[in-house]
Amino acid sequence: MNRIEKVFQNLKQNNEKAFVPYIMAGDGGLETLAEKITFLEKAGATAIEIGIPFSDPVADGPVIQQAGIRALEAGTTLRGVLAAIAEIRPIVHIPLIFMTYMNPIMAYGIGNFISDASASGVDGLILPDLPAEEEEIIAPIAEKAGIEIIRLVTLTSPLERIREIAAKGKGFLYAVTVNGITGARKGFKDELGKHLERVKEVSPIPVLAGFGISEPEHVKEMNQHCDGVIVGSRIIELLQSGELAKVEELIASSKIEEIKL
Repeated sequence: MNRIEKVFQNLKQNNEKAFVPYIMAGDGGLETLAEKITFLEKAGATAIEIGIPFSDPVADGPVIQQAGIRALEAGTTLRGVLAAIAEIRPIVHIPLIFMTYMNPIMAYGIGNFISDASASGVDGLILPDLPAEEEEIIAPIAEKAGIEIIRLVTLTSPLERIREIAAKGKGFLYAVTVNGITGARKGFKDELGKHLERVKEVSPIPVLAGFGISEPEHVKEMNQHCDGVIVGSRIIELLQSGELAKVEELIASSKIEEIKL
């Protein structure tokens, strides 16, 4: 059983919600990656989504784009990230999931990338620019190597389309909570909760909400309708400014149950 499946099995048994922070590999220098990962694990992260910097990140908002630029300027490469993950993997117990675009993988070579990612201890891949119709170029190879392809569904995806994607899903289903790119939002559409509940109804795997979640209140709101959250831009901002207590507060907000009087 993959680490992702194990951690969600444990969450379900304990009736807990997932919190997956996103960080950009190489932001602040690749030498800081191990420190960030170990901090987030200690703070209670369920898993960590690790962005691979790319020059044309079509799904990324300004905060993540700038983090990617900083990482590229620091000389971060996909090969370097894999080496860093291999070094830290023996002391990190939670799942590590790469978020990357297909171009860096194609340049690396799909087979070579999957082989090296598996050897390094990568547990999953999120590929936002890979259409479901084309995922056969990588999904079978990845899943044979024990790496799960995390599928995404959007607010505009028809229910039948969501059902088809979820049926092939591994690990968890990534439910995008806003139309457009990543980045912190002040709030969400009123019908989002119902949308997430519909997704959960047709998904055989856990459903996590992502994009735009930035405050403890957002985390609690999303957790009423799904199995957990993914937080990116806000985590990057807080890590960059050194506000580690606020990162811990965000993660802790997924553990606190509302007390009903």
